[in-house]
Amino acid sequence: MDFLALLRTLGALGVVLGLLAGALWAVRRYDLKLPGAFAGGLGPKGDVRRVQIIERLAIDARHSVALIRRDDREHLVMLAPQGPLLIEGGIDAAARKAAADA
Repeated sequence: MDFLALLRTLGALGVVLGLLAGALWAVRRYDLKLPGAFAGGLGPKGDVRRVQIIERLAIDARHSVALIRRDDREHLVMLAPQGPLLIEGGIDAAARKAAADA
Protein backbone atom coordinates (compact mmCIF):
# COMPACT_ATOMS: atom_id res chain seq x y z
CA MET A 1 0.00 0.00 0.00
CA ASP A 2 1.48 3.31 -0.97
CA PHE A 3 1.59 6.35 1.27
CA LEU A 4 -1.28 8.18 -0.47
CA ALA A 5 -3.70 5.24 -0.03
CA LEU A 6 -2.74 4.93 3.64
CA LEU A 7 -3.29 8.65 4.15
CA ARG A 8 -6.70 8.46 2.42
CA THR A 9 -7.74 5.49 4.60
CA LEU A 10 -6.72 7.25 7.81
CA GLY A 11 -8.51 10.41 6.69
CA ALA A 12 -11.72 8.48 6.00
CA LEU A 13 -11.44 6.81 9.40
CA GLY A 14 -11.02 10.22 11.04
CA VAL A 15 -14.10 11.57 9.26
CA VAL A 16 -16.23 8.59 10.33
CA LEU A 17 -15.05 8.82 13.95
CA GLY A 18 -15.71 12.57 13.90
CA LEU A 19 -19.26 12.02 12.64
CA LEU A 20 -19.89 9.43 15.35
CA ALA A 21 -18.53 11.76 18.03
CA GLY A 22 -20.71 14.60 16.70
CA ALA A 23 -23.81 12.40 16.74
CA LEU A 24 -23.06 11.29 20.30
CA TRP A 25 -22.63 14.91 21.38
CA ALA A 26 -25.96 15.88 19.75
CA VAL A 27 -27.81 13.01 21.44
CA ARG A 28 -26.44 13.96 24.85
CA ARG A 29 -26.77 17.72 24.38
CA TYR A 30 -30.36 17.72 23.13
CA ASP A 31 -31.52 14.55 24.95
CA LEU A 32 -32.70 12.95 21.72
CA LYS A 33 -34.89 9.84 21.91
CA LEU A 34 -35.81 7.28 19.27
CA PRO A 35 -39.40 7.51 18.03
CA GLY A 36 -41.66 4.61 18.99
CA ALA A 37 -41.67 3.17 15.47
CA PHE A 38 -37.88 2.79 15.48
CA ALA A 39 -37.52 1.76 19.11
CA GLY A 40 -39.75 -1.27 18.62
CA GLY A 41 -39.95 -3.21 21.85
CA LEU A 42 -37.11 -1.42 23.64
CA GLY A 43 -39.25 -0.09 26.46
CA PRO A 44 -42.67 1.08 27.56
CA LYS A 45 -44.84 2.82 24.99
CA GLY A 46 -44.91 6.59 25.37
CA ASP A 47 -43.35 8.38 28.32
CA VAL A 48 -45.26 6.43 30.98
CA ARG A 49 -42.80 4.70 33.28
CA ARG A 50 -43.85 2.17 35.87
CA VAL A 51 -40.70 2.43 38.00
CA GLN A 52 -39.29 5.73 39.32
CA ILE A 53 -36.73 6.71 41.91
CA ILE A 54 -38.60 9.34 43.91
CA GLU A 55 -35.79 10.30 46.27
CA ARG A 56 -32.32 9.11 47.22
CA LEU A 57 -30.49 10.11 50.39
CA ALA A 58 -26.81 9.35 51.02
CA ILE A 59 -26.20 8.13 54.55
CA ASP A 60 -22.43 7.84 54.18
CA ALA A 61 -19.95 7.15 51.38
CA ARG A 62 -21.09 3.54 50.92
CA HIS A 63 -24.74 3.49 52.05
CA SER A 64 -27.84 5.27 50.81
CA VAL A 65 -31.60 5.02 51.14
CA ALA A 66 -33.88 5.20 48.10
CA LEU A 67 -37.63 5.65 47.82
CA ILE A 68 -38.77 3.73 44.74
CA ARG A 69 -42.26 3.95 43.21
CA ARG A 70 -43.68 1.11 41.14
CA ASP A 71 -47.21 1.65 39.82
CA ASP A 72 -48.99 3.11 42.90
CA ARG A 73 -46.77 1.51 45.54
CA GLU A 74 -43.60 2.88 47.11
CA HIS A 75 -40.74 0.87 48.57
CA LEU A 76 -38.02 2.14 50.91
CA VAL A 77 -34.74 0.38 50.09
CA MET A 78 -31.29 0.67 51.66
CA LEU A 79 -28.48 0.36 49.11
CA ALA A 80 -25.20 -1.00 50.46
CA PRO A 81 -22.15 -2.87 49.14
CA GLN A 82 -23.64 -6.09 50.55
CA GLY A 83 -26.72 -5.57 48.35
CA PRO A 84 -30.11 -3.90 48.59
CA LEU A 85 -32.18 -4.30 51.76
CA LEU A 86 -35.94 -3.68 51.78
CA ILE A 87 -36.75 -1.51 54.79
CA GLU A 88 -40.44 -0.96 54.08
CA GLY A 89 -42.46 -2.19 51.14
CA GLY A 90 -45.90 -1.64 49.70
CA ILE A 91 -46.40 1.92 50.91
CA ASP A 92 -49.57 3.28 49.28
CA ALA A 93 -48.41 6.38 47.36
CA ALA A 94 -51.92 7.84 46.96
CA ALA A 95 -52.67 7.58 50.70
CA ARG A 96 -49.31 9.12 51.60
CA LYS A 97 -49.91 12.04 49.23
CA ALA A 98 -53.43 12.61 50.61
CA ALA A 99 -52.06 12.61 54.17
CA ALA A 100 -49.35 15.12 53.21
CA ASP A 101 -51.92 17.45 51.61
CA ALA A 102 -54.17 17.43 54.70
